[in-house]
Amino acid sequence: MKKIFISIILLLLMSCSRFTNIQKSTNIEYKYKEALAYYNKKSYNKAATLLEELLPLMKGQSEAEKALFTFAKAQYYQNQLIMSAYWFKRFYDTYPRSEFSEESYYMHCLSKFEDSPEFSLDQSLSIEARDAIQQFLETFPNSKYLSDCNEMVDKINEKLELKSYNLAKQLYRMSDYRACAIAFDNLSKDYPSSKYLEEVMFLKIQSQYEYALQSIESKKKERIQTALEFYYSYVDKYPNSKRVKEADLLYEKIKLVASK
Repeated sequence: MKKIFISIILLLLMSCSRFTNIQKSTNIEYKYKEALAYYNKKSYNKAATLLEELLPLMKGQSEAEKALFTFAKAQYYQNQLIMSAYWFKRFYDTYPRSEFSEESYYMHCLSKFEDSPEFSLDQSLSIEARDAIQQFLETFPNSKYLSDCNEMVDKINEKLELKSYNLAKQLYRMSDYRACAIAFDNLSKDYPSSKYLEEVMFLKIQSQYEYALQSIESKKKERIQTALEFYYSYVDKYPNSKRVKEADLLYEKIKLVASK
């Protein structure tokens, strides 16, 4: 067992020593060949290290294009998504007519998509990813990645929708009726096909009603009228809803306030 352990250590040392010698080499062609060999063996960290050193030295050379694309892919396969998004876009901007241009732009979008956080966190990166995908589709409307891009956009929209829904529900639980009335109204407008739409439209009535009750007299009439409009929209869209009776009771309360 001890001999096996020593053999492994020696192999690691030899490997490290070989990589160090490659790094020190001034032969660009040899160094690039070894970088590709590491990449093909899925040693992405070593490949990226060598390629990063080579990129400024290969400017103007025929292999510079492939070197940059391979470097971006090595970043992606290491899950360095911020870096891969940057370098794939850098590649596309540098080589827009390359055979890899469409794939590179797509990988830029994919990197941003995979870097977007779960719905409970800030969604700025998700919005950036969606914008990037939409720009990609405008540039390549007949792309072979069209289906994948549409799926990514759908997943981002679902995440943003869930974020908006949970925020509105949180405001409702906190009895911040002014804020949640606005949040529910925006949600129903932004996501008219939402699976939460029926609940959202009902809670919009409730929130607007409570908001109107809390308002000063000069604003109450206008805001209670808005609650009535929300009620009419709800029963028109969901006449057979389980919440209709509850909505009708709420309607009676709203009418009572409106008549004063």
